[in-house]
Amino acid sequence: MPGSPCLIGLPYDASSSFLRGAADAPPAIRSALHSPAGNWWTEAFQDLSAPGGLMDCGDLVLPPDASARPLIEARIGRILDDGGLPIALGGDHSVSYPVLRALGPRYPDLTILHIDAHPDLYDQFEGNRHSHACPFARIMEDKLAARLVQIGIRASTRHQREQADWFGVETIDMREWSAGVRPSLGGPVYVSIDLDGLDPAFAPGVTHPEPGGLTVRDVISVIQTLPRPLVGADVVELNPGRDRLGVTATVAAKLVKELAGRMLG
Repeated sequence: MPGSPCLIGLPYDASSSFLRGAADAPPAIRSALHSPAGNWWTEAFQDLSAPGGLMDCGDLVLPPDASARPLIEARIGRILDDGGLPIALGGDHSVSYPVLRALGPRYPDLTILHIDAHPDLYDQFEGNRHSHACPFARIMEDKLAARLVQIGIRASTRHQREQADWFGVETIDMREWSAGVRPSLGGPVYVSIDLDGLDPAFAPGVTHPEPGGLTVRDVISVIQTLPRPLVGADVVELNPGRDRLGVTATVAAKLVKELAGRMLG
């Protein structure tokens, strides 16, 4: 039997390189999840409000500095020890690194599926090795995954392309996606979704919108066809201050529900 998916809010954006605001995302996503405009059923007819469905482990209280990382790692470790399957609500994308520091060593053959407009593979960005532009360089340096597969990429740089080659990252950029290329994955899988991987027509409330991206249905279809087990996930980079109508929070909540449903089988 799979464990229960568990929301854990990580209200941290001190590693953002442009604008702050992602720290306010967890309550915005929860509000969308609990909105009477929707319900708790997945598209596969799983009732996430039923016993053994989607749990909520609350939000961490995180300082706006490097001391947040060990707090995140420790809390994710406790969720895993209790048999939970963490769905982390960022927060900026730097939170993925401490999450994977807790989870990765438990799954030596782990595959990470990373959905994003950006590779987030800088060795350092503006002098910061823990910028939200760098988490997957740290993850791969620490050998926290056997495979890293990235889809939706459309705002890379030569340095990041070289980093991807160095780490053996499997990249499906938007040109390849549009040509019909799809990932071939095996479990166990961790999914990291930066909401700017979606086209800003569908997810405008992000700090770094990049035109030409994935549709909501693209991402849902990827989630629904993931191999099992799905052992963890994060949904990051919602900036509620730029999400005037709450559209992006609603998208994030939809993705959380489908991730939880896939974890449950």
